[in-house]
Amino acid sequence: METQQQTWQNMTGKIFQNSITQLVEEAIIREQANGHRLKVCVGSDSHVYGDAINYATAVVFIREGKGAFTFIRKEREIQNISIKERMLNEVNKSVEIAYTICSILETYDVEMEVHADINTDPDFKSNVALKDAMGYILGMGYIFKAKPYAFASSNCADMMV
Repeated sequence: METQQQTWQNMTGKIFQNSITQLVEEAIIREQANGHRLKVCVGSDSHVYGDAINYATAVVFIREGKGAFTFIRKEREIQNISIKERMLNEVNKSVEIAYTICSILETYDVEMEVHADINTDPDFKSNVALKDAMGYILGMGYIFKAKPYAFASSNCADMMV
């Protein structure tokens, strides 16, 4: 499997050179200094293009009552996998980032949710991964959200993938 990983950017395409841990801590310090109560939602989405899969992972900061902003990481992998495996890859990418930033969020008392771009309706193909994704995210100790409540993955990451 070939992986091409890019740096973090915002929704307008501005590239950041810092790691996600630095970006998260700087954002929390800045936003809390401005009196904002924060919540962070992490989610990933993917689209298949021939033999390649493009992934986007979003770290969304919600300012209670004052809007939101997002950091995005894009990746491209050359692989041919099932829908279930792709959905679980998305979840794994989200959990990886959640795990990376969770100690910072705990330090600053910021709540986090992990969003899965998986439909709760069994009529949709992505539903095959729902139980596994839910078990993985909840098993890691995170708050789990699926569609239609998983906006970090199904809206923010989706716009950038």
